[in-house]
Formats: sequence, C-alpha cells, structure tokens
Amino acid sequence: MTAVTPAPPSIAVEPAPTRVVPPARPGGRFRLRTAAGFAFGAALLFAVAPLVLSDFRLSLLAKYLCVAMVAIGIGIAWGRGGMLTLGQGVFFGLGGYAMAMHLKLADAGPGGMPDFMQLYGQLDELPLWWRPFASPWFALPATVLLPMAVAFGLGSLVFRRRVRGAYFAILSQALAAALVILLIGQQGTTGGTNGLTDIKGFFGYDLDDPVNQRMVYFIIAGTLLVLLALTRQLIRSRYGELLTAVRDGEERVRFLGYDPASVKLVAYVVAAGMAGLAGALFVPAVGIISPALIGIVPSIEFVIGVAVGGRATLLGPVLGAVAVAWARTTLSERFPGTWTYLQGLLFVVVVAFLPGGLASLWALARRRDGGAESRRRGWLPLTRRRVERTEVPAA
Repeated sequence: MTAVTPAPPSIAVEPAPTRVVPPARPGGRFRLRTAAGFAFGAALLFAVAPLVLSDFRLSLLAKYLCVAMVAIGIGIAWGRGGMLTLGQGVFFGLGGYAMAMHLKLADAGPGGMPDFMQLYGQLDELPLWWRPFASPWFALPATVLLPMAVAFGLGSLVFRRRVRGAYFAILSQALAAALVILLIGQQGTTGGTNGLTDIKGFFGYDLDDPVNQRMVYFIIAGTLLVLLALTRQLIRSRYGELLTAVRDGEERVRFLGYDPASVKLVAYVVAAGMAGLAGALFVPAVGIISPALIGIVPSIEFVIGVAVGGRATLLGPVLGAVAVAWARTTLSERFPGTWTYLQGLLFVVVVAFLPGGLASLWALARRRDGGAESRRRGWLPLTRRRVERTEVPAA
C-alpha cells in the first residue's frame, strides 16, 4: 500500500504593517510667507511712506508706530496670556521720562540744569536722582530695565496671590493714576502737568532738522520690525504655547507641574519692556513727555487699539493701534467734541460683534468660502484629524 505523504502546511504570509505617514507640515511655505510679509512691511515703511508722506505726516506716523510697539506687548500679555493690562501707560511713561531726562541734561550742557528747574526756581542744584541720567550708558538701559523692574515687582506680588481678571485690570489702572499724581505733585523736578518739553537734541543731532527727524523715524520703524520678529519667535516657542495654555486653563497647567504665576510674570515683564522702549522713542519723535500721555486715558486707548486690531494675532495689535491713532488725529481735527464718543462706540461694536478684531475678518471670509465650496461638492471639511494605528497580529 502506498503511503500518502501529507502536504506541507501552508505558510501564512502576514501583510506588511501599514505605515502611517503624518501629514507634512507646511513649514517652508509658512516661512516664505512670513519673510515676504516682513519684506513687504519693510518696503512700505522705509520706501513708500517717506516718498508719499510729508515731513509732518511722517512724524505723525513715527508717533503711531511707537503706540504700535506698546500694542505688541499688550498683545502678548492680554491676547496670549489673558491679562487685561490697563496700566501700560505707566511703563510707557517710565521709559519716556528716562529718555527725556537724559536729553534735557544733554541740552543743558555739562554741569547745567534743565530750563524748567531754573524757571520755577525751587532748586539750587540738580537732584541726586537726576544725575545718573546724564550718562547715556545709564539712561538708555534704564528706559527698558526700569519699566521691567517695576513690572517684575508688581507682578511678583499680584500673580503669586492669584489676582486676575477684573481685579488685575483695576489694580494696573490704579497704578497709572498713582504715577500721574506723583508726577504732577513734583513740579520742581518733573515739570508737573507740563512735563518735560522743548527737547531740541538727540545724541548730538538737532531735532529741528527734517533730515534728523527722518532718521528718528527710520530708527522707530526698524525697532518695530525687530520687535515683531522677536514676538513671532516668542509666541511660536514652547513658552508661547505654555502661555496660551495658562490663558485657557490655568489650573490644568498647575496640575501638570508648571507655575502659572511665573509664566504670566514673564509676559507681563516683556510687555513692560516694550512699552518702555516705545516711550523712549516717542520722546525724540514728538519732543515732549507729560502726565497727560501716560495716564488712565492713554492706557485705555492702547487697549482699544489692540482690541480693534485683534489681540490674539501678531499683526492685529499693530494695525489696530495705528488705525485708532490715525482716526483719533483725523477725526479729532474735524469733530473735536465727539471723538471720545466715537472711540467708545468703536470699542463696543468690536467687542460685541467682532471679538477677534479686524484681523479675524480674513479667517471668517476663508471659513465662509470653504464652507460654501464644501457644500457645493457635497462634503464637509474635517474638524479634527485622527491617526488610526494598524495592529499586526502576533505570529
């Protein structure tokens, strides 16, 4: 009998595991768009504006750009960190007074006293706390470091005690009112309500010369672009993501092991440094710094510009601050008694009907166009992406 040889068992070939390729991030395209945006802004500020605008309008634009620097800091603190800062005029004023004190001493000459001290006749010699500002090596860093030091001291006390929301906004606003009262009360050393005026020179350059005024404008425009670039790197860094997380869920961030007070403190100090730098550059652009420019009303106007432009974006605060400042100058010339009401109405309309500011109009338009295209094709865009794992059965 013939033996039947059993057939060899068939070898099951396992399918190769499916490799899930994550979607490519559009990093190169995004960087190209960012570089193109900065190039367009540089061309607009350095080439188009000086050719189109007169010397007077160009000096006004320099003033608006200083306000835009303050708005960038508010965008970091409020837009990314959720801290409604109604007292940025304090840091703007500290930087402005530090720069103005140095320029007034430079105009007075070695051993001289500012003209307003001689006019009031209350002092026989320069006060001790004025003397360090005669050196540019002290005055220039003080325009940024002094506001940052004040912000660090205040923020350390406030954030450690978990003061936030409306209470933090009211506290920052009270600080601005206190600084104004202090400056007005010290007329012999701060100029009182008049402030520090009639600033003629800027590190050896005559500010009455239109060429030097243009040089000041170019310095301000270049500083604004540098601040925008640094802010972009900050908000796209790990710290920027952590700051946004603190804004959206502070208790969750604390549960994960981070200190929300330290995160918010850094943003608050950075915003104060930007405001101080803006105040320092505002002085040679305008030639004056006074309590009327740093009180409660200017601080609220800073916030209005950020809200109108879009506090959660990079360019929104800049464009909103410039637009509101330009509207204030233009409309106040035609309607001197009604501009304040128009400004308040603009703020209410934006907050009520466009919380994202003017910068959100582009996103809303793209979302509406995308929704219409999706409905036309019969499908809806995905709201989230899910990556499913392919399980390989064990051999």
